[in-house]
Amino acid sequence: MTSLLASTKQRCFITHSRFPVALFPGTLKRISVGWPASLLTALLILLCPAGSIAQGDGCTLKLAQLPDAPELLGFRMGMTKAQVKVRVPQVDFGRINSFGVSKTSISPDYDSRIDKTTLGGVRTVSLDFLDDRLVSLWFGYDSGFKWHTVPDFVNGISQSLQLPNAWQIWKMRGQQLKCADFQITVINIGEGPAFHIIDETAEQLIAARRAAIEEENASAADAVALEVIGDKKDKFYYVQGCAPAHEIKREDRVIFKSKEEAQSAGYKPATKCE
Repeated sequence: MTSLLASTKQRCFITHSRFPVALFPGTLKRISVGWPASLLTALLILLCPAGSIAQGDGCTLKLAQLPDAPELLGFRMGMTKAQVKVRVPQVDFGRINSFGVSKTSISPDYDSRIDKTTLGGVRTVSLDFLDDRLVSLWFGYDSGFKWHTVPDFVNGISQSLQLPNAWQIWKMRGQQLKCADFQITVINIGEGPAFHIIDETAEQLIAARRAAIEEENASAADAVALEVIGDKKDKFYYVQGCAPAHEIKREDRVIFKSKEEAQSAGYKPATKCE
């Protein structure tokens, strides 16, 4: 049996034996129904206003305020590659891409060099760095980890990291917490839970760098498309889409930014290009 509780506030809750979720505003009433959970979930998705499936009043914490947690096994956001190397001397780092990002992963089950006792309960640790600082940390825990379910993990990690009760349902089976400059996601993958914390400020910087590079590449492509090629021997120039009958030798080739620039230099349009 599941109970529906609707209130005049912006939140009301389906109180289920396993979890509470926000439903919809309305008149104060309590209804007992025997509907299956799948039907109630569908009703919830249809009726809830966007963003209403939440608890608490949000999270205003910043990364710098997070304490160390034993479940993170000595890793922490913002640490350098050198510090990670001290923690796991066998780690190898990937190349740095054009955005300043490099990635690596640590799998104690598949790397015999790593002392498994220092990473107990962990299948994989994935780390992303931006400008030599850890900005994304992902743990995949095995079936022997102390928290087996998403609700158990959320409750436990909330206590360890002193997080507020402002988690949201994420992709149906997981939960997510968005704070001032970071977000955390918990979901079950395979045999155990997975935990992911992301530096949102770093994500925005990466996105800005990506956009700048894309804009630069687009401008370069436009510039190439507008190039005007001149032949020093006959003083003719050729525009894009009008190639010379014979390839112009390197020593005789001159590049202009526009037809006007070529004409100012004393060049005339090739007869075939007029």
